[in-house]
Amino acid sequence: MPAYDFICNNCDQRFEVFLTFSEYGKKTVKCAFCGSKNVRRRMTKVRIARSEESRMESMADDFSGFEGLEEDPKAMGRMMRKMGKEMGEELPPEFDEVVDRLEKGQTPEEIEKEIPDLGGDAGDEE
Repeated sequence: MPAYDFICNNCDQRFEVFLTFSEYGKKTVKCAFCGSKNVRRRMTKVRIARSEESRMESMADDFSGFEGLEEDPKAMGRMMRKMGKEMGEELPPEFDEVVDRLEKGQTPEEIEKEIPDLGGDAGDEE
């Protein structure tokens, strides 16, 4: 059953309603928070399926100039966030933490010192 996003015009709360295709447009939708019928449909992002080859080509075009990234953590963070979105896969929460830190200007070395076990396998020893 599809989920539809709505916004209440009275309390400005966002909420989701599950409706069958036959119910949509016929069943009255009420705000999940205040019960008002004064609601409007919220349009959400549309996801377009792309081949892995197409995603890789797009990333290659966007990131052809990697020079200077090691001196600019914020630019590195932006690049990593965009690459993560282009991959279209669920990434671990640690990825978001590292990217957030980079975008705030923290260097990879500083991140590694604060989170030493990040990215390494626990059983690997050199």
